[in-house]
Amino acid sequence: MTATTALVPDRAPAGDAPVTFARVLRSEWLKLWSLRSTWWGGALTVLPMAGLAVLMAATLGSATTSPELQETMSADPRLAVPTGAVAVTFGYGFAQLTVAVLAVLTITGEHSTGMIRATFAAVPRRLPVLWAKLAVVAATTVLLAVVGLAAAWLATASSLSADGLSLDFSDGEHLRALGGAVAYLVAVAALSLGIGALWRSTAAGIATTLALLMVLPLLFQGLAGSAAWAQDVYAYLPTVAGERLVATGPTPDGLLSPGVGFALLAGYAALVLAAAAVAVRRRDA
Repeated sequence: MTATTALVPDRAPAGDAPVTFARVLRSEWLKLWSLRSTWWGGALTVLPMAGLAVLMAATLGSATTSPELQETMSADPRLAVPTGAVAVTFGYGFAQLTVAVLAVLTITGEHSTGMIRATFAAVPRRLPVLWAKLAVVAATTVLLAVVGLAAAWLATASSLSADGLSLDFSDGEHLRALGGAVAYLVAVAALSLGIGALWRSTAAGIATTLALLMVLPLLFQGLAGSAAWAQDVYAYLPTVAGERLVATGPTPDGLLSPGVGFALLAGYAALVLAAAAVAVRRRDA
């Protein structure tokens, strides 16, 4: 479709298809999956999820015969109650980095090449482009998360079973952890897409996202031991709150419950996306 045709998106000359959200969605899907970076990002999401699950399964197995290791693990809320779900979902912490980078690149890549001008010329209302990118990024993240968790389960099933730590699909908490890992990664991807849309710069978008995902939690966790206010802030950070949905066992003091924590992460993502929508409408391409 030419830029001239797209000036009136709801009408088109004979023989030319109108601009619809379904067509915008298809275009964004093709653009994302035609990039080699998407395939590399997918591999770097799925394979580490399986590999880290194997390592965690081995660690949990060793802990069954090592009181010292059990004591060390009990200090970490995520490992205090060792289960098969802990091992299978363990790789989500690394996966969040790859899906976040992929989400940022989905929009900043077009700004860096100037292709975004052609995209907005074809879809002058602009917001359908942002929502289509969000839908494509969310669907891609769900696909990668499900494949990664399946690979992690297949890679650890025998060792976990031998140690009496099998993943129990009849256990509601285990199912919540599995579904929570998928939902958490989707929320992180949505948040990252919004950050990328606000910055429009790959370097700035990735740096901001990684700081939010990694640097701030480590900073406030370190301060929490000496300052009560830091512990309060730590509990409300996006990733710290959101990852409660993946955690199993009782909720530690000072942290949010799984439902409240994930709702807070989703709220952060919604606010950033709302700001991004305003910026996309008002700024020049």
